Amino acid sequence: MKRNSLSSFYVSLWLPFAAVVLQAVESAKGKYAHMLFNELFEDYSNALRPVEDTDKVLNVTLQITLSQIKDMDERNQILSAYLWIRQSWYDAYLKWDKDKYDGLDSIRIPSDLVWRPDIVLYNKADDDFSEPVNTNVVLRYDGKITWDAPAITKSSCVVDVSYFPFDSQQCNLTFGSWTYNGNQVDIINSLDSGDLSDFIEDVEWEIHGMPAVKNVITYGCCSEPYPDVTFTLILKRKSSFYIFNLLLPCILISFLAPLGFYLPADSGEKVSLGVTVLLALTVFQLMVAEIMPPSENVPLIGKYYIATMTMITASTALTIIIMNLHHCGSEAKPVPQWAKVVILDYMSKIFFVYDVGENCTSPKREKEEERKLEGDDGCQRRHKEVRSHLSNRKDDCDLKEKLNGNLNKSYGVNGENVRETVNCCSCYKMLIKNIEYIANCVRDHKANRAKGIEWKKVAKVMDRFFMWIFFIMVFFMSVLIIGKAP
Repeated sequence: MKRNSLSSFYVSLWLPFAAVVLQAVESAKGKYAHMLFNELFEDYSNALRPVEDTDKVLNVTLQITLSQIKDMDERNQILSAYLWIRQSWYDAYLKWDKDKYDGLDSIRIPSDLVWRPDIVLYNKADDDFSEPVNTNVVLRYDGKITWDAPAITKSSCVVDVSYFPFDSQQCNLTFGSWTYNGNQVDIINSLDSGDLSDFIEDVEWEIHGMPAVKNVITYGCCSEPYPDVTFTLILKRKSSFYIFNLLLPCILISFLAPLGFYLPADSGEKVSLGVTVLLALTVFQLMVAEIMPPSENVPLIGKYYIATMTMITASTALTIIIMNLHHCGSEAKPVPQWAKVVILDYMSKIFFVYDVGENCTSPKREKEEERKLEGDDGCQRRHKEVRSHLSNRKDDCDLKEKLNGNLNKSYGVNGENVRETVNCCSCYKMLIKNIEYIANCVRDHKANRAKGIEWKKVAKVMDRFFMWIFFIMVFFMSVLIIGKAP
C-alpha cells in the first residue's frame, strides 16, 4: 500500500513537469520555425522552376483519391466528382539542416508562397476557371513539398446508353501540365490506380476500379512531348430504381394490351383500352427521352417501349377489323367454306371457343340443345297438323260446293247456307297464305340470324387467337430485354 501511494505521488509530480518541458520544446520549435521561414524565403522566388540546372527535368508525383461521385449527368455527359489531389516534388532552394534548427524536419506554409506545378484537368467541363484551393503545403528539410488539395471537378464523359438501365460507363480524368512540356516537368504515377479507400458509396453507381495510365503525347503545334496521367473511372449503374419505376410498369401495362381481345365486342371498351395503354407508354417514353442524351444510340428500354407501342398499335388495328366482322349483319355475305373449316371447326376447338351464349362450364348444355331440337320438331309437327286440317276443311268446302250445285240444279234451291259455305272456304284459303308467309319470314330471319351468329363466332375465335399471340410476344420481349443486360 505504501509503495502504491509513493508511485502515484511521483506520477502526480512528473506530469506537470512534463507539460512544462513540452511547452518549452514547442515554443523553442516555434522560434526555430520562424527563424527558418525567414531564412528560406529571404531571397526565394516562386515564379521559376525550383531546379539548380535549367536543363534538368522536375519530377512531380501525382496521386488521386476519389471521395464521392456528386452527379452523373447523362444528358449533358458531365461527371461531377469530389477528389483529393496530392502532388509532391522537390524544391532545390528550400532545404535546410535540421540539426541547426533543433531537429525541425518539416513546416507547413501557405501554398501560394512556393512554386507549384500548373497541373490541370484537361477534360474539364466546368464554367468556373478558378484556381485550386490555396491549402497549406508540407515542406520537409530535404526540399520535398507535398500539396494536398480537395477539388470538385466536372469532367466530360462520353456516355453510352445502349444498354440503359443495365449500362456501364467509363469516364476519363486526364491530368497534365498546361504550359510545361515533358522536358521541363514530368508527371509520375504514385499508384497504378486511383485511391478508393475513402470512397463514399453512391446510391446510383458502383465503382469497379480506377486504373491509371501515363501517356506521352506530341501535339501538332509543338515538337516537345507532353506527358499526362489518365485515370479511368469504371462505373456500373444500379438498375433497381429504374426497374421498379420505368421497366416494371411498362411490362405490366404491356400485359394489359392483349386482354383487349378478351373483352366482349358489345362492351364498347376494346378500342379505348388499346388507346389508353398506348398513351400510358408514350408518357413513359417521354420520361426516358428526358433523361437520355439525344444520340443515335437508342437505349435498351427505349427499344422495348417502341416495340411495345408498335405491338399495341397493331393490336388496336386488329381489334377494329375484328369488330367489323363481329357486327356483320344479314346483309353480309355468308362465311366462306374455308373459314368454316379452319376457324369454326378447328381453331374454335383449339382455343375453346363455343357458340354465342354458350359456356364451356355449363353442365346442361346438351340438355338445352335436346330441348331446343324437341321444340323445333314440335313446332314443325303442329304446323303440319294445321296445314293438314286446313286442307281437309278445303276438301270439305269443295265437296259441299259440288253437293250444293247439284241440289240447286235438281230442286232449284238457292239458300243462304250455300253463300256462307263459300265465304268460309275463302277465309281458310287466305289464312293458309298468311301462315305460309309468316313461316317463310321466320325461316329467312333464322337464316340471317344464323349467318350473323357465324360471323360473331369467327370474330370471337380470331380474338382468342390474337390474344394468345400477343401474350407470347409480350413475354418474349420482356425476357429478351432482361437477357440482354450485360
